[in-house]
Amino acid sequence: MKSISLLMVEDHKLLRVGLKSLFNETQDIKVIAEAECAKDAIDKARVTKPDVILMDIGLPDMSGIEATRRILANNPEQKIVILTSHINEKEVMDSLSAGAYAYVIKDINTEILLMVIKTVNDGAIWLDPQIVPLIRDKSSCFIPQKQTSRAAFRAQHANLTEREYEVLKLVVDGQSNAEIANTLTISEHTAKAHVCNIIQKLVVDDRTQAAVKAIKEGLV
Repeated sequence: MKSISLLMVEDHKLLRVGLKSLFNETQDIKVIAEAECAKDAIDKARVTKPDVILMDIGLPDMSGIEATRRILANNPEQKIVILTSHINEKEVMDSLSAGAYAYVIKDINTEILLMVIKTVNDGAIWLDPQIVPLIRDKSSCFIPQKQTSRAAFRAQHANLTEREYEVLKLVVDGQSNAEIANTLTISEHTAKAHVCNIIQKLVVDDRTQAAVKAIKEGLV
């Protein structure tokens, strides 16, 4: 199986070294180039033609968002994952408008980051669950939405109950089990049980992946 070629754009050397060490531990992703600034990233994207570009927003010469626009102007087929240390609604919207496939917060679990890169390489859009509430009503012009009825949803996803569907939407909103329990007026134990059932029925490993699957398939 061909590994995913990756261009890593990050001006902090320590973070670059850490990320490269992470990617070197998997055979699925290969770092073929690194860049410390936007201009270098644009040049290397054109020359090396990576499958995926991991793009920091805060670069010294121009923003990663502008670099994304310029890279995709040269090659619209390249897939870019935006990487940032903070949540900013304008930056999220500008990143999606520029053509980024994913928006990732830097405190992301490393296993999830690997999954995001693989998902994006397959052509899917991925948004960190933390930012979904910021853009839920504004994302239709950037993110394709699937109009799926609840009946179709249940048929496609191992018969999730109506309550589990409600819980899933709250998971996507980033609510904890305690917050879900409070919202739905149920016990925290019951909320936890619903979340466990959802994870099992969606065939994912944790609540974050459940949220990712719901977002990717346009179910929320």
